[in-house]
Amino acid sequence: MSVTAQSVWNKCLLFIKDNIQPQAYKTWFEPIVAVKLADNALSIQVPSKFFYEWLEEHYVKLLKVSLTKELGETAKLVYIIKMENTYGNKQPFTEKIPSSNRSAVRSQNVDVPLNNKNPELRNPFIIPGIRNVKIESQLNPNYNFDNFLEGDSNRLARSAGLAVSAKPGGTSFNPLLIFGGVGLGKTHLAHAIGVNIKDKYPEKTVLYISAEKFTQQYIDSVKKNNRNDFIHFYQLIDVLVIDDVQFLSGKSGTQDVFFHIFNHLHQNGKQVILTSDKAPVDMQDIEQRLLSRFKWGLSAELQTPDFETRVSILKNKLYRDGVEMPEDIIEYVAKNIKSNIRELEGAIISLIAQSSFNKKEINIELAKQVVEKFVKNTKREVSIDYIQKIVSDYFQMDVDTLQSKTRKRHIVQARQLAMFFAKKLTKASLASIGSQIGKRDHATVLHACKTVDNLSSTDKQFKKYVEDLTKKLSV
Repeated sequence: MSVTAQSVWNKCLLFIKDNIQPQAYKTWFEPIVAVKLADNALSIQVPSKFFYEWLEEHYVKLLKVSLTKELGETAKLVYIIKMENTYGNKQPFTEKIPSSNRSAVRSQNVDVPLNNKNPELRNPFIIPGIRNVKIESQLNPNYNFDNFLEGDSNRLARSAGLAVSAKPGGTSFNPLLIFGGVGLGKTHLAHAIGVNIKDKYPEKTVLYISAEKFTQQYIDSVKKNNRNDFIHFYQLIDVLVIDDVQFLSGKSGTQDVFFHIFNHLHQNGKQVILTSDKAPVDMQDIEQRLLSRFKWGLSAELQTPDFETRVSILKNKLYRDGVEMPEDIIEYVAKNIKSNIRELEGAIISLIAQSSFNKKEINIELAKQVVEKFVKNTKREVSIDYIQKIVSDYFQMDVDTLQSKTRKRHIVQARQLAMFFAKKLTKASLASIGSQIGKRDHATVLHACKTVDNLSSTDKQFKKYVEDLTKKLSV
């Protein structure tokens, strides 16, 4: 049987596979292609300069031992680094690395100083946490499905998350975009999906990153002239979780590179999970081609939890913390803090702390003091229900009338004002506002906001309505 580059490399791979973790093998050795065998030198093609530098930094001994085992002490390894990326740029060159002397044979005037000890050149793409061979997921194991309680406000998003974690990249929920206001659990759910996937598919590469950090990494890669390595790294990921994707707003360069990464992942059956404080239809300064891709999968909204869900969340937290609390105290906190889960849990932590530090019994009186102080010290988001009630009372009508289908001018104006203040004072999406104020669509809410802006500047009486309601709704 003739000895070929492929047969030698296959034997090397068997040895390598026995000596490293499966995830590391999948990430760093499966993409390598054996090209040729000549003069006892094996040429292998790697996807990028970063890939080559990573192999040299972490696996040079393993490669040397495996190759010497097959070809003897005079064995040489030649890297063919073929730079290919989604922009279509190509910079092929070869590096001939003898086992004893690191002299280099280069083509096409591409200069790679192999003896340079600069750590930035050795590993030009550094992500916090990715120091070892294995790509760390950056996931928080404390954010899981066990402590993400289901309720009417999150049922769709939670169910979609479970479906994605059971079959990443294999459902129609790709991408899965989770959106909603501050403190409603978007980041928690995104982590929970990633944690679940890692439990079920330990061989998959999962990476959680904020859009802000992603943007900073991209800027750094441009400065260091290794954008291709940046792109290639993200194309290695099986499940990419990007938090607060609205942060990409107005950043055309980052949007462009994310567009290409997204396309590669999607086309290769990889899973993309995004979170945002807005639905795609409400995002500003995001390119249409990206927005259209966000809509390919499922956009699931997290809404403000109802009373029963808030009680369940508090009971679950107390149980996990090993703290007992009377039912009436739990219900009091749940009734008085409605805006988001973060505030809800913060209030219960403050209550426990006050009781512990001041050696006071947890009773309704203490709960009232803590909740009052907590709400005062927190920039509270008024609810859409509260806005509708204040507007209805101001115009001396009930909420049902405000939400009705009637086209009477004073009722239409009241409804438009409710929509205007809901958009101004809450983080709810246009679709959510419309749904809660008479089951209208997002276009109706957008029209209402424009109408209020126009009338405020042309109609003195209407301007007074806006000013009066602003005072009543100020928190």
